[in-house]
Amino acid sequence: MNETITALPLRLSTQDDSDEFARAEVYGLLAQLFYSAPDAALYSRLQVAPTAAPAPGGFLESSWMEVVAASRRRTQAETAQEYDAMFAGIGKPDIFLYGSHHIAGSLNEKPLVALRDSLRVLGLARTEAMTETEDHFAYLCEVMRYLIAGGDVGVSNLASQQRFFNAHVRPWAGAMLEQVAAHPAADFYRAIAVFARDFLSVEGQGFDMLD
Repeated sequence: MNETITALPLRLSTQDDSDEFARAEVYGLLAQLFYSAPDAALYSRLQVAPTAAPAPGGFLESSWMEVVAASRRRTQAETAQEYDAMFAGIGKPDIFLYGSHHIAGSLNEKPLVALRDSLRVLGLARTEAMTETEDHFAYLCEVMRYLIAGGDVGVSNLASQQRFFNAHVRPWAGAMLEQVAAHPAADFYRAIAVFARDFLSVEGQGFDMLD
């Protein structure tokens, strides 16, 4: 029976948390924020979050501080408007959050087929509640969270993380995040995009060291 992927409730990390828990939690946060605009509970937690980075490494400190600062200067309603303006437009959105679009130029193309093959190997499947296709950035972040924090060490291990990241996240996520950061409607999501870009850069460097 396939494992299903669902977002866990966010709990921002403390300095006592392990590096692996912190990594998983950042992926979980990105999954929530890119799947939909933050709800009131999540947004309130971001507004009172410590400005120390939720994952180890001084490189992430300044971009995390910008996320917290942006949440404090923008209301939840304004942030929801940002999300809709960029990702949820009627018809064609300004920015697509799907890997197939960025890799192949259109939706539901070969990259999605390859991704589904990888998910089957991992024993993972999209839940019925998930309305987006598996190549949505939020879904990929949730898969990475599972590969870090899941209980089956045969699946949730560094080798699986490296393969999945290099095959399905690395080829396109950075360019998409640059689009978000440059969008004229972005303020909170500009900060999120920069933080996500920095975080994925650290992730990529770490995976390169495994070779």
